[in-house]
Amino acid sequence: MLHKKGNIMAENSKYIWQKQNWTDFFWQSEALLPLLGKARQVQGKILAKVKLFGLALAHEAQAEVLVEETVKTSAIEGAVLNRDSVRSSVARHLGLPEAGLSPAERYVDGLVEILLDATKNYDQALTADRLKGWQAALFPTGYSGLHKIHAGEWRKGDMEVVSGSVGREKVHFQAPPGEVLNEEINKFLHWWKQSSGKTEGFLRAGTAHFWFVTIHPFDDGNGRITRVLTDMALAQDEKLQMRFHSLSSQIMEERNAYYDMLEKSQKGDCDITEWLNWFLGCLIRSMEKSEMIIAKVIAKAEFWQRHSQTSINERQRKVVNRLLDAGNGEFKGGLTTRKYVSLTKTSRATAFREIDDLVEKQILIKDPTSRGRNVRYDLNWD
Repeated sequence: MLHKKGNIMAENSKYIWQKQNWTDFFWQSEALLPLLGKARQVQGKILAKVKLFGLALAHEAQAEVLVEETVKTSAIEGAVLNRDSVRSSVARHLGLPEAGLSPAERYVDGLVEILLDATKNYDQALTADRLKGWQAALFPTGYSGLHKIHAGEWRKGDMEVVSGSVGREKVHFQAPPGEVLNEEINKFLHWWKQSSGKTEGFLRAGTAHFWFVTIHPFDDGNGRITRVLTDMALAQDEKLQMRFHSLSSQIMEERNAYYDMLEKSQKGDCDITEWLNWFLGCLIRSMEKSEMIIAKVIAKAEFWQRHSQTSINERQRKVVNRLLDAGNGEFKGGLTTRKYVSLTKTSRATAFREIDDLVEKQILIKDPTSRGRNVRYDLNWD
C-alpha cells in the first residue's frame, strides 16, 4: 500500500521516497574520487578530438551520437525503432542531407526533438511545463500502445514497476502517489536550479537521474525523460550544445545491472554512493565507446574525400552511405544484389549494373570467399 511521504517512519519504509527528508542525498567523496578523475580524463580526450573537427564533421559526429541515443533510449524500454527513420529525422533536424532515407515517424520526430532541445537549449530554465511538453512529444496520439494515457500531464494514480507473467508478477518498485507529485517535482526543479555550477557536474547528472526516475511522474516515458534530463545535465557541465557520447547506448548494454542497481538504491537510504559509483562507471564506458563513433565519422569523411571526383548516382550513394554507417566489415552478411534491390527499390538488372559500376570505380570489392548468387561485396576501405 502506498502512503504519502512523511507518514511512515524511516524504520518501516520499504522505498526511499517513504523516508522523511528522502531527497537529502549525500555520498562518500573519497570513494568516488578515483572514478571521477578517470571520467574527467576520458572526457578531456574526447573534447580535445572534437576541437580538431571542422563544423561539418562535428555535425556528422553529433548526428551519429543522436541516432544511437534515440534508438537505444527506446530499446531500453522495449521499443524497437527503424534506424533509417531515426537517421532521416536527425538529418532533417540538423540540416544534413537526407536523400534516400525513409520518412521519419511522428514518435521518432518527437524523441529527436526533445533530445535536441535538452542539449541545444541546455542553458534555458527547466520547468514543469517543459517536462510535460517533452513527455507529450513522446506520445503525440495520447496513447501508449493501445492504452490512453495522460500525455503532457502528471500521472493521476499510483505506479508500480512490475516484471513477470500475469499471476506471477514481481513488484520491483512503487513510485510516490499521484497526490504528492507537484510537491516532489517542485522540490526537484528547485534543486536543479540551485545545484547548477555548485555541485560537481557528473555527480549532479547522476543524482538528477536517480531522483527523477524515482519520482516517476508520468504514466509512461519516465525512463526516456530521465535520460534526456541526464543528457541536459551533462551538456550543462560541458557547456556544449552537442553530445559526443551516448549514455543510453551504454545503459542498454548494461540494462540488467542498471535495473538491479536502481532497485537496490530505491530501497536504500539517502547515501547514494553506490548508485553514483555505478553511474560514473557506466558514463566512463559510454565515453570510451564514443571514440569508435568519432573514428567512424572520420573514416566516412576520408572515404568521400578520396572519391570526391567519382561520379555515382543517388541510389549508389545511398548504399555506400549505409555501408559507411555500419562500419568496416560490420554490414551484416555483406552487401548482396538482393539487399541492393531492397535498399534502393530498383530492379535486379539495375542493381547488377550499378554494383558492377561501383566495383569498377574501386568503391566496392567482392568478397573472395563468396560465389554465384551469393556473391557479397564490401567497401574498398583502402
